[in-house]
Amino acid sequence: MSFTYEAVGATRENLAACPPGFHPLFVRTRIGEGQEVFHRAAEAVLTWELHRALGVGIDAGADRAAPGVDVTVTLAGVLKAPCRIVWTIEESRRAGWAYGTLDGHPECGEEAFVVDRTGDGTVWLTVAAFSRGAKWYARAGGPATRGLQHAYARRCGAVLRRLCAGLSED
Repeated sequence: MSFTYEAVGATRENLAACPPGFHPLFVRTRIGEGQEVFHRAAEAVLTWELHRALGVGIDAGADRAAPGVDVTVTLAGVLKAPCRIVWTIEESRRAGWAYGTLDGHPECGEEAFVVDRTGDGTVWLTVAAFSRGAKWYARAGGPATRGLQHAYARRCGAVLRRLCAGLSED
């Protein structure tokens, strides 16, 4: 299967990247503080734990995000969204990945999930994307579809914060 958009990897250099004709999404949520929180959050993102804790189905070709791994996200047990990991990053203060949409996905575009630890020790999750409707129902949903995407991104932050709750700070 091929990607359904041309700007593959655009979010790697700039999470706020949004090619013409796409709608941007950028949601940043404070997860906590400290190295232990960062490591826990990074593992949850890189191993699909965050997505599974959200209640979405994940069928991935690997236990950990890696470039080229195909992933099918299933919502409500019905809506299947095939994607492929475009890039990953695992550094001492930044970890995450992005996937791009494949044929059959209701949307067209790219979405990134990145955990970073700033200089003051604060740990953040950034969910960033650019997308446009690919299936008729996603296009027909218009602003409501984008509202659901923003709600999903905010929920990612809330769930990751819960997964990291109770960890000690540096």
